[in-house]
Amino acid sequence: MLNPSSELPQLLIWQRLKPFAPVIGAVLALLLGGVLIQLSGANPFQAYQVMWMGAFGGFRQITETLLKATPLLIIGLGMTIAFRCRVWNIGAEGQYYIGTLCGSVIALSFPDLPAGILIPLMLIAGVTGGAIWSAIAGVLHLLRGVNLIICTLMLNYIGILAVQYAARVPFRQPDGFLPESAQFSSNAQIPVLLNTRLHWGMTIALLLVAGVYILLWHTPLGLYLRVVGAKLSVARSVGIKTSQSILIALMMSGGLAGLAGIIEVSHTYTRLKGEISDSYGFSGILVALLGQLHPIGVLIAAILFSALMVGSQTLNVMLQIPASVAQVIQALVVLFVLAGSALANRRS
Repeated sequence: MLNPSSELPQLLIWQRLKPFAPVIGAVLALLLGGVLIQLSGANPFQAYQVMWMGAFGGFRQITETLLKATPLLIIGLGMTIAFRCRVWNIGAEGQYYIGTLCGSVIALSFPDLPAGILIPLMLIAGVTGGAIWSAIAGVLHLLRGVNLIICTLMLNYIGILAVQYAARVPFRQPDGFLPESAQFSSNAQIPVLLNTRLHWGMTIALLLVAGVYILLWHTPLGLYLRVVGAKLSVARSVGIKTSQSILIALMMSGGLAGLAGIIEVSHTYTRLKGEISDSYGFSGILVALLGQLHPIGVLIAAILFSALMVGSQTLNVMLQIPASVAQVIQALVVLFVLAGSALANRRS
């Protein structure tokens, strides 16, 4: 029989370590990643130094890291809303593509509108497209009992193929040879900040960090979503419309994925193309989990993931280490952080 007095010191230790569990998990993942780098024939300390310099070694590197962090942050915030409600949306990649398509239709159809009107219309169209695309899965799940994970996952491929078709056929530049549309007019390109490559989409992303925090913890809707996620039967017993909450959470996450898509394309590509994502939709899911489903945590996780992405490119160029090593390290970081947090929660 366990002695409560002997268990108390252990519980106190775990309680104190709980806030540091994500940091400990990340450090362990980086140590294991160092072993993989060593096995690939490189010096781990040199490799991590190269990755650090590639991501934060100068203004240009920091700019690139922040640019890639922007879509990851926006999508991660959307996934935070969904996962807080226990809505397993795995379709952010497809919602990203469909949001891009809808926003691009506005940009290509009304190129002469003033930027102050055209860009907000594009952003609204992107949010609407992503939200409607996610709602398809939500309606099928709620009315027909279709598995939400499978449905959102399958819709990814339909969304991606729809954009590839649009770029090749109806919106293809008439005198071009590549599967891409004509370039957006300057009115349809999100303005940059202070003559840098940084743009106003980053400001939107930062505002969304505060917005999602307020939504989840300081509004009745956020309370309903979290109660539904905590215990579905309790939510129903207190009169919360669970089906409505699930659909709202799904559409909000899809809308933010669509917003990330049109922001990225409006600045980075400035045209509709068949390939417009660096797997941001799938990485955004990992960012949300790594950020512990908290907006501030998601912000930090987005910068970390972006730094690994940018740093891995430098690693490949400087030391000829495959960029896939960084993807393995990303996965290890997520696994170790989640495992550490789960262990801390279980023992505390």
